[in-house]
Amino acid sequence: MHRPAVILLAAVLVAGAVAMLIWLLRQAHLRRRARRRADPASDYAARADWQRSTGTINYSSFVYFDVDRDGRFGVGDRPMAGITVRLFDEQGGFVASSKTNPAGFANFAMSTSPGNAVLRTPGTYRFSVSVPPGWRSPSGNETQSQHFRLAPGSPAGLVSPDLPMPVGLAPGRSVAGRLAAGSVATLSVAASGQVLESRPLTQDFRVALADAADMVTITGGGLDRHLKLSPYPADLGLLTPGVALVAQEATLQTIGFDDVTMRGLRKIPSGHAGLDWRNLNATAHDHTKGSEGYVNGNVSGDHIAYTSSGYPAEFTSEIPFGFHSVLLSVAWLKAEGEMALIESWLGDRLIASDEIVLSALTPLHYAPMLKEITRVRLSTKHYWQMVLDDLMLVR
Repeated sequence: MHRPAVILLAAVLVAGAVAMLIWLLRQAHLRRRARRRADPASDYAARADWQRSTGTINYSSFVYFDVDRDGRFGVGDRPMAGITVRLFDEQGGFVASSKTNPAGFANFAMSTSPGNAVLRTPGTYRFSVSVPPGWRSPSGNETQSQHFRLAPGSPAGLVSPDLPMPVGLAPGRSVAGRLAAGSVATLSVAASGQVLESRPLTQDFRVALADAADMVTITGGGLDRHLKLSPYPADLGLLTPGVALVAQEATLQTIGFDDVTMRGLRKIPSGHAGLDWRNLNATAHDHTKGSEGYVNGNVSGDHIAYTSSGYPAEFTSEIPFGFHSVLLSVAWLKAEGEMALIESWLGDRLIASDEIVLSALTPLHYAPMLKEITRVRLSTKHYWQMVLDDLMLVR
C-alpha cells in the first residue's frame, strides 16, 4: 500500500476512534444526568461544587428618554427602543453592538463557556451609547467602562463591580412652521412667564428652544397663537391669516387609546371618543416586535394608535371640532425621515394641509390649533405606519 494511503487510513481510524470516545463520554454523561434526575434526594440539594460556571446571562446597558431632562431616570421618563450601544475591549477594539429592546435594554451575552457570548474573558470593557444626531445625554454618561473578573460559581463565570448606569437621551427641542406668502410675524419664547427671546420669523422657520422654555407666542399679521410646549420638537404647520384658531383659554380634551382595548391590538371602532375612525388601530406599544416608533412614540399609558398597514387614515365628526394638536411618529427606525401629510377639512373645504417629517425616536408635537374641523386625513409618502398619541381636541 502506498505511504499516502496508509497515512490517510490511519487518520480516518484515529478520527473514528476520537468520535467513538466522544460518543461514549456523552452517553455516560447522559446516564449520570438521568440518574440524578431520577433521584428525589437531588431535587433541592444545596450546591456543593462552586468551581464551574456553564451559563450565559445578558449583561445590559439601559437607555431612557429623559423627558424632564434632569439626567436621572425618574417616574416620568420612558425606556427607549432602537438605540445602538457598542462594546469595545480595553485596547479600544470593537467587540459587538446591540440595539435597545422595547424595555430599553441593549443586551450583550456573557459567559466563560464556549458559545455565542461576546463577553468571555476578564478585562476592562467600554460601553458606548450612540447619541442620535441633534440629541444629547443629560445624564452625561453615554460612554462608560466596567472591569470584569473571573468569578467561578457565578451564572456566567464573569462579574463586574456594577452594571452601567442608566443613560438618558433627549432630543434638541425646536418649534417649526411656515408663514403664508407675504405674512410677517414675531415669535417670542418664554419660561415661567419670563420672555427669553423674541425674533421675526422667516417664511420657513425652525427655532431652537432652551431647555427651560415652556411657551411660545406668535404675534402679528393675523397669525396670533400661543402654544404650551411639550418635551418634544413642535411644528405649527402653515400659518395662514384668516383661519379660525382654538382660543388660548379653551379646554382641551385629550384622546388616548388605552380605553380602546386591554389587549394587544384592536381596530378603533367608530364612536370611540365621539368620532368616526377609518384605518386606525390601537395597539400596545410592545405588541409588535422591533417597532421602535410604537415604543418611543408612546407618551401616556400603554397603547398608541397607528395607520393600518400604513394606508391613509381619517378621524371625522359631523359636528365641527377644534383640532389643537397630536403627537406623531413613524413606526420603524428604517423609515426614519418619512414624510407625513396631514389634511384638515371643514365639510368639503380644505382648511389646512401640512407636510411634516417623522421620526421613530421621538414624537413630533404637531399643533395646527384649528378651531373648526370635521375631518382630518393622515397619510405617509412611502406608506410606513404613522403613530399617534395624545390627540388634543376642543368640543
